[in-house]
Amino acid sequence: MSARAQRLATAEDLLRLGDDAHVEVIRGAIVEKAAPTGEHAGAQSYVTLLIKGPFQRRPGGSGGPGGWWILTEVDVEFATHEVYRPDIAGWRRERVPEHPRGSPLRVRPDWVCEVLSPSNASRDLVEKMSTFHQCELPHYWIVDPEHETLTVYRWMREGYVVALVAGRASRRVRAEPFDAIEIDVGLLFGEDPE
Repeated sequence: MSARAQRLATAEDLLRLGDDAHVEVIRGAIVEKAAPTGEHAGAQSYVTLLIKGPFQRRPGGSGGPGGWWILTEVDVEFATHEVYRPDIAGWRRERVPEHPRGSPLRVRPDWVCEVLSPSNASRDLVEKMSTFHQCELPHYWIVDPEHETLTVYRWMREGYVVALVAGRASRRVRAEPFDAIEIDVGLLFGEDPE
């Protein structure tokens, strides 16, 4: 095999593809991200609105607990050959006092939320989860529109543990690290607000 064929992709390869490319680097391969369905976009929008409103403020500010930077669809370099574009990511302001800037971001988030699509489920649940664990990402959420579940994972040295699994019937839950507020799980999956 030639040296060129053995070369693993990096963030620089993504930059050469341009801003319009909807791709990630997973295990050194450039992988296209799935085009979001209506269910995916709805869940992603709801989580973003729900979390960003009360949490993207300075701690002690009005309207919520604050203390986070919340961003959607930004490239984050977790390792040289692992550059992901999480659906939603958050950084604690106590650890990252300035708003994350640039592309790719090279500061590990404290929370990532991925909304599963049929074509990306194994990537989010296997390859990315493994990388997140190696990088000690404290909190990882999986929103699954097909099964209508929210799964919250907490980092531990031995591996991720499930901190919460909630479905539409669970109604309102408190999901770490944002357990200062309640989440109406049904809204993630297209239920009308009361």
